[in-house]
Amino acid sequence: MREGCCRVCSRGFYSCHWRHSHGMGSKRACWWFSFVAVAFLLSLCWMYIWLVSFNDREDVNWKMFQHLKRWVNWFMVVIVVSAVLTSYCTLLLLFALFQVALGEQLNLHWLHKIFLFFGAIIITCMIAGICLVWPQEWPTIPLSLQATAPFLHFGAVGALTLLSLFVFQRFHTAKKGSMFLIAMFLVVSAAILLCPLWIQSPCLIKMEELPEKPKLIGHRGAPMLAPENTMMSFNRSVECGVTVFETDVQLSKNRVPFLMHDNGSEFLLRTTNVQERFPNKTFNNSTEITFKELRSLNAGEWFLKTDPFHSVSQLSDDERKTARSQTIPSLHDLLDLAKQHNISVLFDLYSPNQKNDARDTEDIVKTISESGINQNLVLWLPPATRNMTPPGFIQIYNNEKAMREENGSHLNVKYSALSMGKIRNLTKENYTVNLYVVNERWLFSLLWCAGASSVTTNACHLLKDVDEPDWVLDPFIYKIIWISVDIVSVVIMMGLYIFERKTHCFCHREEPNRDSTPICNGKEMDPHSSSPLLPPFLRYQSGVDQSQRESRLA
Repeated sequence: MREGCCRVCSRGFYSCHWRHSHGMGSKRACWWFSFVAVAFLLSLCWMYIWLVSFNDREDVNWKMFQHLKRWVNWFMVVIVVSAVLTSYCTLLLLFALFQVALGEQLNLHWLHKIFLFFGAIIITCMIAGICLVWPQEWPTIPLSLQATAPFLHFGAVGALTLLSLFVFQRFHTAKKGSMFLIAMFLVVSAAILLCPLWIQSPCLIKMEELPEKPKLIGHRGAPMLAPENTMMSFNRSVECGVTVFETDVQLSKNRVPFLMHDNGSEFLLRTTNVQERFPNKTFNNSTEITFKELRSLNAGEWFLKTDPFHSVSQLSDDERKTARSQTIPSLHDLLDLAKQHNISVLFDLYSPNQKNDARDTEDIVKTISESGINQNLVLWLPPATRNMTPPGFIQIYNNEKAMREENGSHLNVKYSALSMGKIRNLTKENYTVNLYVVNERWLFSLLWCAGASSVTTNACHLLKDVDEPDWVLDPFIYKIIWISVDIVSVVIMMGLYIFERKTHCFCHREEPNRDSTPICNGKEMDPHSSSPLLPPFLRYQSGVDQSQRESRLA
């Protein structure tokens, strides 16, 4: 009888054996099946980690730029590699389950073994890389679960229900070793079904308790729509409705404050054409170049060439032409724009020489005073070595303890530095809490539910259109939903167990065939266990004697 296409394809993909083989699965095949399952879970977890880290992709690319002095979107390279590995492991596990369901062998082909081995090494190395180079990203993972855990729970319950079918098929023939696995399955099932007891999320609130939408602060302007720290970028952020310009200020050789983030050995290399304009010079800090020389540099062409946020395609021809002609602006240029639109300015001041820190502060204060901007619009964010706050400026703190000790009211920290409960408590105490850098909608929604006052973002054009969080759910309604889902899952699993048990009992009563091999629903039974002949993978673990099976097949 000609075999079905599904059976042949499954066998061919998994073991590269296109013809049916009557040999039994070995213990080694069982271990490789387990390795496939582990590799699938590992790749899935890694893919989740990397997708959650997408909010901070600029940090990854920046760290690589510091080492290589060449801008490449390394984050997207890792995304592509991770997606390929996850897809491969998922397909391999699905075909392995098909093999079990169709009664086929689980002899994994040696090519798959090699690919799985190297895939596991790659994922392990990438996880180790995060631990060594980027450990500050790990707090983002538990934070993301507050946004995704309710939905991951529903998916896990569905997968658990499907998996129970394979477990109950061999429940009645299980030996001591497999009974341990079944016990583990029951423990994991209980943990999954009851995990909502520990799920906490700020979005599990009543809609009428939802705080006000956080205000938007343009991180170096609108760097997804224009070259960062240019006047085009800040003008685009005005269109987004930002309430604050966030930027970085340095002082040139002739003491003119200008806008530039990169400093040290990376100074000017990433965002200007300094190597083309001054091929025989090397500038390590801002005090080695005059503002006139800075003005002669192109600060927009790099944006069109590297496309750091994959957003250049969204620009019109006129916008690209404008971006291509951008230069480095002075602080005075930005203050004039802020004064015109009544927008606050928040900036860091980079001083290559801490001994001149006081003088640098005086020059900045002088520039601000000469601009005529309302001093209440200036948000002063001094580093630890600069404790003086000019009168009239609003002091911004990056430490809650210092803010409370000095009776401050404005806190500016990374989004993962505070728990959701801490953010809510601070805003209830009338503190202003700004969190940076928030680019993804899920994270913005979570911080909105927690009550953040504002967020610093690269994606102001996206977040301005968010009218409400991705989801807000009454805690009582959520409790009803997850209890209902759990009950439905338990009922289905009980039904599957009863069905398998009745099938087993019915098979035990049927008459044997002419070859003294019992028949159960048209399937041969194992005469030693009074149960249907199982697929090779399951037959191995049920303890059926291989020599007797081979003689029967002969």
